[in-house]
Amino acid sequence: MAGKTIAEKILSQHSGQDVHAGDVALCDVDAVMMHDANGPISVRVFRSMGGEKVFDPKKVTVIFDHCCPPSNEKLANIHAFMREFVREQGVNFYEGGRGVCHQIMVESGRVKAGDLVIGTDSHTCTYGALGALSTGLGATDVATVLKGGKLWFRVPETIRVNLNGELPPYCSAKDIILNVIGTLGADGGNYLSIEFYGEYLEKVSRAQHLTITNMVVEMGAKCGFTCHSGLGIAADADASYLKTVEIDLSTMEPAVAKPHTVDNVCPVTEVEGIEIQQAVLGSCTNGRLEDFETAARILGGKHVAEGVRLLILPASETILKQMAENGILSTLIAAGGIICTPGCGVCVGTLGGVPADGEVVISSTNRNFKGRMGNNKAMIYLASPETVAASALKGKISDPKKLPEFGGAGD
Repeated sequence: MAGKTIAEKILSQHSGQDVHAGDVALCDVDAVMMHDANGPISVRVFRSMGGEKVFDPKKVTVIFDHCCPPSNEKLANIHAFMREFVREQGVNFYEGGRGVCHQIMVESGRVKAGDLVIGTDSHTCTYGALGALSTGLGATDVATVLKGGKLWFRVPETIRVNLNGELPPYCSAKDIILNVIGTLGADGGNYLSIEFYGEYLEKVSRAQHLTITNMVVEMGAKCGFTCHSGLGIAADADASYLKTVEIDLSTMEPAVAKPHTVDNVCPVTEVEGIEIQQAVLGSCTNGRLEDFETAARILGGKHVAEGVRLLILPASETILKQMAENGILSTLIAAGGIICTPGCGVCVGTLGGVPADGEVVISSTNRNFKGRMGNNKAMIYLASPETVAASALKGKISDPKKLPEFGGAGD
């Protein structure tokens, strides 16, 4: 029989069986993450199942990040409900303002290569950059794991994506994953594992890896892995893949996902010149220190265009502190940036930053569905930090390749 993909290896290890794609296995789960948006539903289901004590408090983490600080009594009461659960169960807990759940799970070391991790958020797939099989699940599945520490999994087939060549300096990991999603489509990875390969992954930081794995769910994938020599786990050389996709990085242009789907991808030149009213830098996709370093490089000593609101969403309190210590924060504030609470509020439209009817937003977040930022009459374009910063500076969707910082002559 052929060797195993990473997903097949991890699910075999956690089920104690030799499983391959298509098999169904009962697996032990290493970690459960819940946040304040969907976590309360899982807790209620857990209790309706007769759950009294979670299977292992050390393996359960509750993080407030979607509605922080709460803006009304309903949200405040939801937080109070979850705090009571935390006290009752003795699980790990991070109060609102500490950051986005996925960044906290990474920073805190609660995930490692070879782990099987589930969460109440669809972007739990982010931890594949650390070599974990991580995936978002519904309330009933999460409650089942809270009660018994196990869950049935169908072993996914795997798509291999080869990233060939050198990426131009005006592009980054966000452009790569947008192009892959545009190539495969919103349902092109349904219940599949995605393994990314290439010299590019040997050279770039963990932040770039996290950006790629964060968005595999936008093509329906169950999980994803950025494969390199330091990952800590690897597929077998003779592993069997559903198909292999070749991506040429050397010819890549800055990408934009047009409203209202993430796979509606085109080169920035196709939408260049569209006026914007809001630009968003950050989130669990592109809210890490180097993302803001890139933005500061573009915006330093300048100011965003008149009529543009630039929202800054650090992925965690730790990153916000780093931005303050090295001067990035003051640079972005001087350029007109509005600093928001580390968390998910602006991205999901639960707390601040809601655009008005007909307004155009360009964002380094991960979704542009109707109503995603709180108004289904707004238009959201997704792009890299480079493209978002360039657009904020010009007041219209702009190609970062034209900036002097990337060798361009400017407009």
